[in-house]
Amino acid sequence: MISTSVIISTYNNPRALERVIERLQTGSRVPDEILIADDGSTPETKMLVESLAADSRVPILHCWHPDKGFRKNRILNACLSLASGEYVVFLDGDCLPHPRCISDHEALAEPGYFVQGRRAFIPETQVMAVLEGTTSIRSLFWRLRLGGMLKAVRLPVPMVARNREMYGLLGCNLAIWRDDLASINGLDEDYEGWGIGEDSDLGARLYNLGRQRKFVHGRALVYHLNHPELPKDHVAASLARLQQTIDNRKIRCVNGLDRHASRPEQAGP
Repeated sequence: MISTSVIISTYNNPRALERVIERLQTGSRVPDEILIADDGSTPETKMLVESLAADSRVPILHCWHPDKGFRKNRILNACLSLASGEYVVFLDGDCLPHPRCISDHEALAEPGYFVQGRRAFIPETQVMAVLEGTTSIRSLFWRLRLGGMLKAVRLPVPMVARNREMYGLLGCNLAIWRDDLASINGLDEDYEGWGIGEDSDLGARLYNLGRQRKFVHGRALVYHLNHPELPKDHVAASLARLQQTIDNRKIRCVNGLDRHASRPEQAGP
């Protein structure tokens, strides 16, 4: 069995984060460690993580930096610098994993590939009911209330497309070998501001490294808790940076994982 680290990105959403961690702890395969990449949340998130860590079956580490805008790639790299697993699964703190999400990712792991799982969508009107336990994902499915219904079902056999396409590259449900992440210097911290580009850049550099993607339907599922979108002021600049990565066949980013080798960020405010 491979060793697996799960890195969860979060920002001021402790209730959702609690449910994500709970589902990881009760799944068919509990990861070897859980690292929380906290992009500047208030102390409530730190207190939650400390409480969960006290009774956890596996180590839970809280990585935090001050809130200076959307700098998710920076705190993800800080967590990655501390991760001990040979395989890394990235989840978002507003995506509830299927009970077999981690075991599915491990079963799909193969040298030379990274794995892109899909996500179904829980409508905003149902998010609080799901978090409070007054309704369930199963109930929403049977009432046809989930978005992306075809991506909500775990199939008896996964449907896997092996490719090097840019479509569908998302960091909210992504699994990559730790050594491959080190080879490309992790995530590019020059991407700041929520929008399009940072996840695609990671995938593009893995392609340039010579890796391929397993684009998976029917396994390694997550369910996104829908919320209002943030401003996309940085999209144009991010897309331009992404195009440079593609055109120049860049593999390693300049500002990435190696910045954290000697000064990892930990703890909270």
